[in-house]
Formats: sequence, C-alpha cells, structure tokens
Amino acid sequence: MDLEKWTNTAVEFATEYGLKVIGAIVFWIVGSWIIKKIMNATKKLMTKSNYDESLQKFLINLLSWGLKILLVITLLGVLGVPTTSFAAVLAAAGLAVGMALQGSLGNFAGGVLLMIFKPIKIGDLIEAQGEIGVVKEIEIFTTKLTGLSNKEIIIPNGALSNGNIVNYSTEGTRRVDLVFGVGYESDIKQTKEVLMNVLTSHPKVLKDPAPAVTVLELADSSINFAVRPWSKTEDYWAVYFDVTEQTKEALDAAGIEIPYPHQVEIHKGE
Repeated sequence: MDLEKWTNTAVEFATEYGLKVIGAIVFWIVGSWIIKKIMNATKKLMTKSNYDESLQKFLINLLSWGLKILLVITLLGVLGVPTTSFAAVLAAAGLAVGMALQGSLGNFAGGVLLMIFKPIKIGDLIEAQGEIGVVKEIEIFTTKLTGLSNKEIIIPNGALSNGNIVNYSTEGTRRVDLVFGVGYESDIKQTKEVLMNVLTSHPKVLKDPAPAVTVLELADSSINFAVRPWSKTEDYWAVYFDVTEQTKEALDAAGIEIPYPHQVEIHKGE
C-alpha cells in the first residue's frame, strides 16, 4: 500500500513538474543560443559603426550580464516560480547584497565613469595605483594592464577612476629625463657638445621638440648635466638605454671623466 501511494505521488510529481523541468532545460538551451546570437550581432554592429574598442568590450560585457539575468528570471517563471514574488525577494536580496558589496558597486560606477570621460583607452601606456602598463581591457569591474615585463595587472575600476592616472600615450611623445655627471676639471662647453652629438645622431630622438643639454647642478664631486631628448612613446626605452650607453662611450672617447668613488690603499710602515 505504501509502495502504491509512493508510486502515485511520484507519478503526480513527475506529471506536474516533469514537463516544466524539461521545458526549462529546453528554454535555457534556446535562450543561451539566442543570447550568443545577439552578442555576435552586437559585436559586428559595433565594429561596423567604429565604436571605440574600450567602449565595445564594456557594453558587450554589460549586455551579456543583463541578458543572462533576464534569462534566469524568465526561466524561474517557466518553472512556476511567481516572478512578482521573486522580484520582491530579488529586490530585498539586491539591497542586502548591495550593502555587502559596496566596493563592487563602486567598481561598476568607476567603470561607467571611465567609459564616459575616457581618460584611457585600450593600447594606452598608463601609470596608476603604483603600476605601469599598457591597457589591455576595460571590464565592468576591473581594468587589465599588461606590465612592462609582460605581467598581467588587474586594477579595480573604483580605485582607478578615483586615483591619479598618468597617460603616457595621449600626446604621442615622451621626454626622456637623464642626468650625467662629469669631473670638475672637464670643460663645460665641450661636454655639452659631446652630449648633444649623442642625441642628434640617434635616429629615434625627435628633432621637434628639440633635445636639450643643460647644467643641472654643481654637486659635491661632479658637474651634473640634465640631458633631455624627446621620443615617440613606443621608442622611450630604446632611447633611454641607447643614450645612456652611447653617452658613456662618447665621454670616454673625448677624454672626459665620469667621477666614481676611488679606493686608496694605505700601507703603514713598521
């Protein structure tokens, strides 16, 4: 008798909910397929409309999240869960989660601000939150950079939008700040000529703005020169390292000494 009762209950449950579950599974598969098609169509439309790459990825991520949430809510309706009641529960849960995840909401708001004011875009070399790297992707909550040593750096959008951002790519050129010291017995005019020749002979040093060589300071043991070549942003490190190496070679060839600490060995007599 118990077996028969259990069987009848199982049949009733399967009859009542089985079709709903099957329908929900089919709905999920079809809905996911439709979302995928919508996302692909949106990407193509944005590409044809020449949307900024940063804005493209941000809007696509936002649209993807929105469609998936809508699919889940609709799926619950197919299963027979009252969507009005669920909406009320969702609103209450959203308030609680929002209070618990204030940082995440701040990051979302930061991402929106980055998209509106566009202080950075994909491909820019920036310095922010103590990190330097090329912007790889601006997502809903975080921004990804590729560091100079090819490491991935992830910065929360809230911190990024509220902090200082140094964008080295906006102007397209950078000034390379170098300092070289020579001995006090060196001729200042000759030294400036040698340093300027190094700059003007380098193919990646720009002629406009013109490079500059000036006396920076009279230090304790050296005359320090400020050497200021300009380069394209992508040539910055090539100019930095090349000029440093070539300056040493040029000063040596001209007989101009670069001061360095000397160790004097003193022999005491018996």
